[in-house]
Amino acid sequence: MIKLHRGDHTTERVATTMRMRKPLLALGTAALMALSACGGSGGGGDQPTSKPSVDVSKGGNTGSAMDPNRQGPVEIDGAQTGGIIKVISVNGLNTMDPSEAYYTNTYSILSGLVTRALTQYAYDPETDTVTLVPDLATDTGQHNADYTEWKFTLRDGIKYENGDPVTAEDIKFGMERTMDLQTFPESPGFYSTQYFEGGDSYDGPYSSKGKKTLDSISVDGNTITIKMATPFPDMPQWASFPANGPVPQGKASDPAKYRLHPLATGPYMFDKYTPEKSLTLVRNPYWDPATDPGRTAYPDGYDMRFDVASEKIDQILLNDQGDAKNTLSYDDVLAPDLRKFQSQASDRLLIGPTPCTQYWAPDYRKITDIKVRQALAWAFPYEGSQLAAGRILGVNRILGSELLPPGTPGRVEYENIPGHAAGQTDAAKAKALLEEANAVGTEISFLFSTDDPNDVKAKDVVVAALKEAGFKPKPVPTTIAEFSTVRADPDAKINVRAGGWCADWPSGASWFPVLLKTTDIAKDGLGQNLAAFSEPAVDQQIDDILAMPIEDQAAAWGDLDKSIAEDYFPLMVRGYYGVAQMRGSNINGMYNDLVTSMPTWKWMWLTQG
Repeated sequence: MIKLHRGDHTTERVATTMRMRKPLLALGTAALMALSACGGSGGGGDQPTSKPSVDVSKGGNTGSAMDPNRQGPVEIDGAQTGGIIKVISVNGLNTMDPSEAYYTNTYSILSGLVTRALTQYAYDPETDTVTLVPDLATDTGQHNADYTEWKFTLRDGIKYENGDPVTAEDIKFGMERTMDLQTFPESPGFYSTQYFEGGDSYDGPYSSKGKKTLDSISVDGNTITIKMATPFPDMPQWASFPANGPVPQGKASDPAKYRLHPLATGPYMFDKYTPEKSLTLVRNPYWDPATDPGRTAYPDGYDMRFDVASEKIDQILLNDQGDAKNTLSYDDVLAPDLRKFQSQASDRLLIGPTPCTQYWAPDYRKITDIKVRQALAWAFPYEGSQLAAGRILGVNRILGSELLPPGTPGRVEYENIPGHAAGQTDAAKAKALLEEANAVGTEISFLFSTDDPNDVKAKDVVVAALKEAGFKPKPVPTTIAEFSTVRADPDAKINVRAGGWCADWPSGASWFPVLLKTTDIAKDGLGQNLAAFSEPAVDQQIDDILAMPIEDQAAAWGDLDKSIAEDYFPLMVRGYYGVAQMRGSNINGMYNDLVTSMPTWKWMWLTQG
């Protein structure tokens, strides 16, 4: 998911990207001094100076454990009931329709607190890992011998917040709805359109063309059967997304309205919601904890505000007075404030890895010469742009070259360009490549958000570095609210798109088919293929790997990562994300959910009195 996808800007500021009651890592004085000493990246062959201060080795391994027999209710020893958890962030929620919610904040808030799906992830603080367990289904799914058919049986007695029963037909409709990529352009439904039989020609229930339902999803009583177009062993993980939960049919789920108030099946339901600004959640009286093997509901509700400046967030949480004790933020602390948090409130500082990669995606239709794309990688000011944006090198920004983040099964380490170290900037080598391609002066047009001061600062650093390397930079202004919409437009007047992606499960199958397989742009838009990359040979390699025995796939995905970079270089990887988040002193159970890089909503409670 989760994962970053999930929105980002010039500075790769993910919309939410982003355990124990102690932080995963306590930065020592030496580490802090090293971070503050990190220099910028201009010309002259600067080598990256920062080293990771977080354990990134398991970031890409979002959890392969599965417990198909786990039952509810879930109880936490010593947890107290009551109180309102306050959440503050600078990042708004782009859509709360479960068919489209796919940014890390929208995905995790819905799946953790509001909506349920066929399966779910449960966090284990003893091992600091997550396990896939049942949710609305009675188990994590039953498959045939070659994983081309899956069956899920719905639990009895599940209701929406209004008391109406949830049916298997509602789940079928929810699955079909998320495949309508015209109505929901940022939906994760591309998994279903690729993997479900007939999904590649299905336009969804709101389309004026073709069938309104998908024949490969069938319902018999409480049992849902899905026929696959190709072996899909990861269906239980995909089944955990809000997109694979129930949605009532008819006017009740009109897309224009449902995004403002999806009907709850989880422990909390919407009370008041103002897009991009605020959300309050109250208890759902029809949630039955006995049917839920993963969620708790100790707080009385949640009060979320999404228009709080980053500097103010840090001060509120650092001071830890009054309501601040019941407050958390999933935004990272600012670099200038890290030392203060470490020295004054280290027990409330949450630092750890994520399964997320950040990159620039040159438009493959417009920047057609691999030498120009490689020149862009030599020119880019990796460290300088991150520092200008207030990121903490080695903590919430870790330099790297491979698309698959550290910890991903089968990952191969390689130089994305011969001689190019991760995070290295060299204007002279960039210009030499441009000269070889007769492309000096190539225009690079990219988005930046005018209402994000950090994005503006990073943009300025990028512009200076590109100019020095022989490019003609053209930053294109937009806003935080409009960034993802403009970026998703295949006809936007830009030729590079900033992107970020998080593993939806620990396999290359959640990366390459989504990010680099040919997209029918006329039908579905860019989807997550921000580079508009299209190579039939790569498409075939992806299909071949998906048809391999499961035990052979991990190594094959790692090899594919390396070969795509060497042969085509469609994505300019900038590195990986980490989290550096803060909580108030009354909040318990706030760990790092490696699936979403967000707080573990299902595990939290407030100290009372």
